[in-house]
Amino acid sequence: MNSKTSRSCALLTALMFALSPSMAQQAPAAPATQAASATPAQQTFSQEDLDRLLAPIALYPDALLAQILMASTYPLEVVEAARWSKANPKVSDKALEDAMAKQQWDPAVKSLTAVPDVLKQMNENLSWTQRLGDAFLAQQQAVMDTVQTLRAKADANGNLKTTPEQVVKTETQGSQTIYVVESPKPDVIYVPTYNPSVVYGSWWYPTPPYYVYPPAYVYPPGLAFATGVLVGAAIWGSCNWGWGRGSVDVNVNRYNSFNRTNISNRNWNHNVNHRRGVAYRDQNVARQYNRGGNASAAKARENFRGRAESGRSELKGMDRGQLNDRARQTNRGASAATRDRPAAGGDRVAAGDRMAGGGARASASDRMAGSGARASASNRAASNNARNNASSSARGSGFSGAGNGRATREASQRGYSSRSQMSNRGGGGHRGGGGHRGGGGRGR
Repeated sequence: MNSKTSRSCALLTALMFALSPSMAQQAPAAPATQAASATPAQQTFSQEDLDRLLAPIALYPDALLAQILMASTYPLEVVEAARWSKANPKVSDKALEDAMAKQQWDPAVKSLTAVPDVLKQMNENLSWTQRLGDAFLAQQQAVMDTVQTLRAKADANGNLKTTPEQVVKTETQGSQTIYVVESPKPDVIYVPTYNPSVVYGSWWYPTPPYYVYPPAYVYPPGLAFATGVLVGAAIWGSCNWGWGRGSVDVNVNRYNSFNRTNISNRNWNHNVNHRRGVAYRDQNVARQYNRGGNASAAKARENFRGRAESGRSELKGMDRGQLNDRARQTNRGASAATRDRPAAGGDRVAAGDRMAGGGARASASDRMAGSGARASASNRAASNNARNNASSSARGSGFSGAGNGRATREASQRGYSSRSQMSNRGGGGHRGGGGHRGGGGRGR
C-alpha cells in the first residue's frame, strides 16, 4: 500500500470514529490476556453465584447431577436435544439408543434425552444452563464443594434423608464429610422436586437462588419425587471419585453400553468441538480451549489503534463541517485509486469491499476494506489475510459480534456510493462497446 493510500485509510477510519460515537463504543476490546493478567486472582464466579446456580440441583442423585454438569457445557446442543425430545416423546429404551447413535451431539447431551423433563428444564432456563456450565469449567473444585455444602445445609434442616426413591449416605474423605446420593435402582432415576429457598433453611443472600420451575409452580414441603424414569445405561455420569478432586467421572461400562463404543478412560474431558462456538465466560477457560482470541487479529487491532490515534491527532481542532469535507475528500481519493485498478481485479476487489462492509470487522484491515481503499494486488492479498483472521475471530466469539453498529453500516454505504458515483462519472463502471466491464467494475 503506498503512503498516500495508507494515510487516506487511516484518516477515514479516524473520521468514522469522530463522527460516530456509537461506533467508537464498539471498538475492539483489549486482548483477553491483558484483561486476565490485570486481576489474576479474581474468580469469575463468586460463592454467592455458585450457591445460587447449584441450589436447584445439589440434591439430585450423583449420577444425574454429574450428567447435568457435563451437558451444561454444551448449551446449543442442549437446545437441539430438547427440541428433538419434545418432538419424539415416546422414543425410549433400545429405540432411544438407536436414535442417539444417529445424532452428532456430545454423549453427555445425548444421555439426557432419557430424562426429558430435566432436558426441558435446562432448555427453558438456558441462561442458567450456560452459566452453570461456565462455572463448572472454570471452578470445578468450587462447584463440587458447593454441592457438598448445600447438601450439609439440607441435612441439618431435615431435608436430606434416605427414602424409597433415594439412598443418602456419608463418607469421610480427609477432613471432609461427603454426602452421597444414589438411586436404589441403578437403572432408574427419581428426580426430586424441592424449593431451593426452603430446603436449605433461610436463604442467606439478598438475591434468591435460581429456579428451574415456572414462577407459578407450587412446591411441595421438603423433597417430593416424580415417578421413576427407566434410563438403563443412558445415565453414565458419576461422582464416586470426583468429590475430593473437583471433577466428575465416567462409568465406562454404562457409557460403552449406551454409546456403543469401547472407551477405558473414566476421566471426563470437555470437548470444545461440541461447544459450537459459544463464548466461554471465564478467560482462563477460553484460552485453555483456544477461544481466548486470535493472535493475528489482536496484532491488527493494536495496529489499527495506532493509525486511528494518528488520524485523530491530525483532525484535532476541526469543526464538524471540516470533518465532513475531509471525509468526502478521502472518499473521492479512495474511489479514484479503486477506479485505476486493472480490470482483471476489479470485480474481485469490489466483492471484497461488499464482504468487508457487511461482515464482522475484527481487525484494522477489515475496516479499511469496508472503506474501499485497496488499490493494488498486494493490498488484495492483505485483505484476504485480514478476512481470514476476522473469520477465525468470529468463530471463536460465540454469540458475540453477530451484528454491527448502524453508524458502521452507514459509513460503509457512503464509501460504496462514492465509488459508484466516481465510476459513473469516469465511465469505468459502464459496459463498453465490446460488452465487457470497464476497469473499475460495477458494484452490486
